[in-house]
Amino acid sequence: MKPSLQLRVGQSLSMTPQLQQAIRLLQLSSIELQAEIQEALETNPLLEIEENGDYDEGAQAETSNNKADDSTQDTSQLEHNDIPAELPTDSEWEDTFEPQHTGPASQGQVGDNNLSRDNEDESDQSLQEHLLWQMRLTPFSELEQAIATLLIDAIEDDGYLKSSLEDIQLALGPEYEADLDEVEAVLHRLQHFDPVGVGARDLRECLLIQLQLLDRESPHIELLTTLIDRHLDTLAKRDYQQIKRALKINEEQLTELVKLIQLLNPRPGTQIQVDKTEYIVPDVYVRKVNHRWQLSLNPDNAPKIQVAEHYAQLIKRADNSADNVYLKNNLQEARWFLKSLQSRNDTLLKVTNAIINRQQGFLEHGDEAMRPLVLHNIAEEVEMHESTISRVTTRKYLHTPRGIYELKYFFSSHVSTESGGECSATAIRAIIKKLVAAENPRKPLSDSKIADILGEQGINVARRTIAKYRETLAIPPSNERKRLV
Repeated sequence: MKPSLQLRVGQSLSMTPQLQQAIRLLQLSSIELQAEIQEALETNPLLEIEENGDYDEGAQAETSNNKADDSTQDTSQLEHNDIPAELPTDSEWEDTFEPQHTGPASQGQVGDNNLSRDNEDESDQSLQEHLLWQMRLTPFSELEQAIATLLIDAIEDDGYLKSSLEDIQLALGPEYEADLDEVEAVLHRLQHFDPVGVGARDLRECLLIQLQLLDRESPHIELLTTLIDRHLDTLAKRDYQQIKRALKINEEQLTELVKLIQLLNPRPGTQIQVDKTEYIVPDVYVRKVNHRWQLSLNPDNAPKIQVAEHYAQLIKRADNSADNVYLKNNLQEARWFLKSLQSRNDTLLKVTNAIINRQQGFLEHGDEAMRPLVLHNIAEEVEMHESTISRVTTRKYLHTPRGIYELKYFFSSHVSTESGGECSATAIRAIIKKLVAAENPRKPLSDSKIADILGEQGINVARRTIAKYRETLAIPPSNERKRLV
């Protein structure tokens, strides 16, 4: 084959750096966008934050003069203090003058020599720290303290001990020699620390330990102990008839026993282990003004930035120096960045407005009024690609009078109704949740019964679909929802 030249005419779409930047900003969450803006401010000298307030030189000068006067006054008072002519060679400054503490860092330095407060119980401490604090207050020997430290370290956040006593014994190493009985004895002492039941190896042991705190003269204490020790698995299966036959009690007595068990804590570690709350910052607000729903961006999500006018004026010299070329390049990048930010905000408002126009029933009446909606519907309305709609609605949150929701929440599949209409899956899940909340706990609704109730309302849903929706709502089946009380 001979090499030859060929000319072909065609069309292709290439993503320019500007388009890539716009797409990348569009899919960022509010926190990631703040980091992106901060990075742009640090790397591009042509970008700056818009100043909201005017700088008052007179007020600043007056404040500086006041600080200077205060400093002069303090110095003059120090100079007029009566200082003895002779002081003992072993004297300290605090022996003659009162120490002045200027901040919280100086607290605790006089009298205690910055001693660490090991016995101080902090409210925000972890479960392990809380147990170690109690261990230091307990008269343990050196060996017992080593065992207790290993046991506490092996306790999970829910309060249970997952490691075996043999593993704890091996972890002591050759430095300490302890029998399994000694390890178990220390564990029994730890299990009565606050919270009681911590360090238990299973639910049965945890409940029995807490049961020891109840009044031993209670008429139900023996039955309650037998129920937890021997029939806890049967109780978990809601087989109340077998429990009544085994304990020879009636339903009223069994109900009383179940009420007492509900007073115990199956996860004692959660009393101390507090999870830090993570707050969601909404991107868009929707409010009803004059009977109309109006949208607005959250102004706190990102600072307002602009092109630095001072540096922009320097570019007008129109020379070809390296500095001027550098400023020109950064000016162009700054304008692209600002244009991409504006495009992101406009697209976010446009897509959110299209969603709200279709889901006004949700804003007025709640989940049961949610309409079926897919990405294709919004893409056609705003004349954008479905992938763009997906980027806009991912990790973007809308603040409504009913709470904060991700924009993805407003999209759901549909189920046909007898009248020929459509009902969204979100509305069906809301109806199922409402039916389960209002059911008789002694006779909970089965999936087939819920399907029949929805059928009476004109919504054709199969039993398997009800089971799937129920599982997504974390609702157990009917046999596990059965309650005596």
